[in-house]
Amino acid sequence: MRCRLPIYVVFSLLILVTPSTRAGEVHWPAKIGDLTASSQIASVPSFTANPALAPIVKESGFETASSRSYKSADQTVRFTLYTFHDSSGAYEAYTAMKSGDDDGGAPNTASTLIARGNQVLWVLGSSSLSTDVVKAAETWERSVSDGVASPPVATYLPDKGKEPATELYALGPAAFRQAANWAGPEAVGLIDVAGFNSGAEAMFARYKAGKEWATLLLIEYPTPQLAELHLRHMQRALHNGKWSASSVERKGSLLSIVLAPSSAEYAEKLRGAVNYETEVTWNEPSSTATDPPITSTLVKIIIATGMFMMVTLVLGIAFGGVRVITKRLFPGKVFDRPAQMEVLQLGLSGKPIDPRDMY
Repeated sequence: MRCRLPIYVVFSLLILVTPSTRAGEVHWPAKIGDLTASSQIASVPSFTANPALAPIVKESGFETASSRSYKSADQTVRFTLYTFHDSSGAYEAYTAMKSGDDDGGAPNTASTLIARGNQVLWVLGSSSLSTDVVKAAETWERSVSDGVASPPVATYLPDKGKEPATELYALGPAAFRQAANWAGPEAVGLIDVAGFNSGAEAMFARYKAGKEWATLLLIEYPTPQLAELHLRHMQRALHNGKWSASSVERKGSLLSIVLAPSSAEYAEKLRGAVNYETEVTWNEPSSTATDPPITSTLVKIIIATGMFMMVTLVLGIAFGGVRVITKRLFPGKVFDRPAQMEVLQLGLSGKPIDPRDMY
């Protein structure tokens, strides 16, 4: 028994450690489209060499990274898979990497970024990749991700007039600060009042239509009450910053802020194109209150009255019947016993009262 105890302890530790070890492993496929995996595992490129991306990576919940090279007859492509804590953190890092430059390993024109769930796949050297390879990479990434969709605030942005690679999602102040640096001084002044400690999520994008331009900032809050509270903070910050051209409005839990628009008309047009609609749902069970018909009410009253009269009659007969039967069977022994009955007499007549005369 003493020899088996260490074996049990080791076996239990293996059971506890194995799932966490396997969670960090990435099983790369042998082929992605017409590309075949290389025998050597590629070194993982770091996208944190750029000081601007380092705080965003920390904020987005980066966990692990894995890389593999794939070859075909005429090219070599490197696939790097970055894993984050959840889909929101992955999408934040995805937009930050997509808008970056070549410093520190940031994506460039010869690369492709694919975000699925809590994974971000960086395909380096993909300028000449076929559509089948890209689709195969997306399918494999989807199979190893958690399957959770990206934040819905990203779908609220209008498509018309949006400049490519200008979308930036901010889950916290680090990503918001990076987006505010290129959005202008109006956005920089909103970092402290955005309300990320209340669960806010922000989405930036630049828009241009002919001679019109603007930067659209969407901030979504968990509840409309929080959105109303931070709306006042935003209005005060924009007013104190003397940015009269910028404006903010609330719809439900969403704040739409148009920063430095070329004209007030374009700001209203851009805000009206936001793909956001409020919807109220009631999940509690409900019932329709209706008065019963008068006939059924009368029938119930008659039946209840009849039952009450029947019970009264039965109890009356039972009480009187028991007394009569007892008198017949046991006369003068149970009821009407003259020896134990006393009558108070006033003595107004000379004849005494006999208690038996009372029955």
